[in-house]
Amino acid sequence: MKNAMGNVWRNGLGILAGAGIATLCATARAADLPAFRGPPTRITAESYELHLFALYAALAIGAVMFGAMLYSLFVHRKTAARAARPFHRSVAVEILWALIPWAVIVATAWPAMEVLSEVENPARASITIRASGLQWKWGYEYLKGEGEGISFDSNVYAPQRQVAEGPEPGGGTGRLDVDNPVMVPVGRRVRVVLEARDAIHSWHVPSLGVKQYAIPGLVRETWFNAARTGIYRGLCSIEACGAGRACVLIVVKVVSEEDYRRWVDARRRGAASGVAGEIRTQGERDHSAGKALAET
Repeated sequence: MKNAMGNVWRNGLGILAGAGIATLCATARAADLPAFRGPPTRITAESYELHLFALYAALAIGAVMFGAMLYSLFVHRKTAARAARPFHRSVAVEILWALIPWAVIVATAWPAMEVLSEVENPARASITIRASGLQWKWGYEYLKGEGEGISFDSNVYAPQRQVAEGPEPGGGTGRLDVDNPVMVPVGRRVRVVLEARDAIHSWHVPSLGVKQYAIPGLVRETWFNAARTGIYRGLCSIEACGAGRACVLIVVKVVSEEDYRRWVDARRRGAASGVAGEIRTQGERDHSAGKALAET
């Protein structure tokens, strides 16, 4: 019996040590990834804090419960010759195990309701964009703000060189991209009005804390406010739009106010392909090269 208990303790300690080492390694690795260098929006930060709170609460409850169970197994083992005492009920224990889950639920639900109410409130937006889900792409139209009147389709594409040779060593991402990303200025509240013309789609950009369904016959909305510049990627995360779901990509470029105004001006002049940072398809590159050659 002693050998069996010793094996149980050794195996348990080994599992705990392995889990601790794996957690430390994963944390150290995650710190080097761009996605873990701080959330770009306040909603993302608050959602992450809620996730950590719920995780730590679950771990604490699990540690207490499993600790009590292991203690009881060890103290009341057969070899200890402990006599069982009669036990019927304890009002204090019953009240305690009813109050603790209630307190955890309230402590989690209260801040969660505040975050959810803020997510569902796109008021005070300075830029409004209509996103239309199609099979299989997104169509965008700027309804309010400096870019009012600009519209385009965002199609998936991969540069020919990337398809033929793979991503460049040391710097390539190997990702598919879109020919026309959504351009927004940093620090501005952007409202996204969603609609679908054929099937149910989902406008999901995890880094921005945005996920909303586009349903035919309904108009839905969401919003975000990016605190720093960068490229944020998403994907239609619902499997109801058909076989080309993987092609319904979302790319949001958050740029400075100056770059955004340049992009708006260039779009209105019909020359957005010349703006720094703009993604261009191979056809647009060929057209630009042919135009330059004709001018010479």
